[in-house]
Amino acid sequence: MRVVIAGGHGKIALRLERLLAARGDAPVGLIRNPDHAEDVRAAGAEAVVCDLERIGVEEVAKILLGAGAVVFAAGAGPGSGVARKFTVDEGASVLLADAAERAGVPRFIQISSMGAGAPPAPGGDEVWAAYITAKTAAEDDLRGRRLDWTILRPGGLTDDPGSGLVTLADPPLPRGMVPRDDVAAVVAALLDVPDTRHRVFELIGGSVPIEEAVRLTAFR
Repeated sequence: MRVVIAGGHGKIALRLERLLAARGDAPVGLIRNPDHAEDVRAAGAEAVVCDLERIGVEEVAKILLGAGAVVFAAGAGPGSGVARKFTVDEGASVLLADAAERAGVPRFIQISSMGAGAPPAPGGDEVWAAYITAKTAAEDDLRGRRLDWTILRPGGLTDDPGSGLVTLADPPLPRGMVPRDDVAAVVAALLDVPDTRHRVFELIGGSVPIEEAVRLTAFR
């Protein structure tokens, strides 16, 4: 299956591209910086330069033609200010969903964040509040669409090696950490289980093997 991944040079995206390529899928990484193309290709994915803050929906739809699924793994990243939280974490997700609808790609997995879905706590960091507000708005937009969407909210991300063991459940879960390896593996597993569509899941480290955790959530 051709899987188009927004934020294709991100830490989760590169891991996901390796997993998908290894199992015989055809991942495509959308990147803003052409200098990142070599890393994406090394992960086994096709690299496509596509700046979701500047491109139009019709151009993105052309890129998505023939895909079986889209994964939104983009983010403004650390060091970015309030404005880019809204142009990337919200705006780029909305644009990608618009393009998926136009291109007839039904499956859309959005990587969000624990904390989304509720107003940020008052008095906190301004940039974090903007991030959570933007992620919440992107989730709300996706919920109103006819796409076969799934929203995944991981907890705090680490670069520790994945354990393959997680806690995946309907919100809320207690705050916790999860390796990026395991987030990527959960996304790959979600792509294989259509019964997880129109669901919001939270994800932290745990004791349940990933494939079993995804399978169990599909029947809740």
